[in-house]
Amino acid sequence: MIRRFAKTRAQREADRKRLEAVKERILKAVPGCRVSADQPFRVADLAIDFCEGVPRLSEAKIDRIVRIFRAAGAQAKVSSIHVNGWFGDFDKGTMAAILFKEVFSKDLEKMKDRILFSGDSPNDAPLFAVFPHSVGMANIHRFAERLKPPPGWIVTKEGGYGFAEMVEILLKDCAP
Repeated sequence: MIRRFAKTRAQREADRKRLEAVKERILKAVPGCRVSADQPFRVADLAIDFCEGVPRLSEAKIDRIVRIFRAAGAQAKVSSIHVNGWFGDFDKGTMAAILFKEVFSKDLEKMKDRILFSGDSPNDAPLFAVFPHSVGMANIHRFAERLKPPPGWIVTKEGGYGFAEMVEILLKDCAP
């Protein structure tokens, strides 16, 4: 595993303390949410579960979580199951550019027309913006109002079934 962080260890530790305070505000202000089960494995963000391990919260409650993150000065992105919050000016798009440069020794801007990106939630929007060839799984329709920009193409099935649908279509179209 290659780990590359946008911030130093000391900065991440300071951010973690700030996120702890935000976590307490969110849990107090938004009944029904909880910290994501995978939070112990996260380094740079706080994930608040709104439908994976809890009954699905209303859009109003999801928006409230986003507002609390932003009021604290954090970034906030809605995924298909969590609201993720972090401190810093980076997202999936900026980190993908760093990945291509540092790991693959490639300029993402020059490569983006040759790459297909697939995603299923609003937090994938930075990559939908980067890659002209982008595919959303059908469950992305639930987040249509949060998608800026949307993917170039949306398959008819959700999750892994949607990914398999995309691959089948691509293989069929590419077959001799």
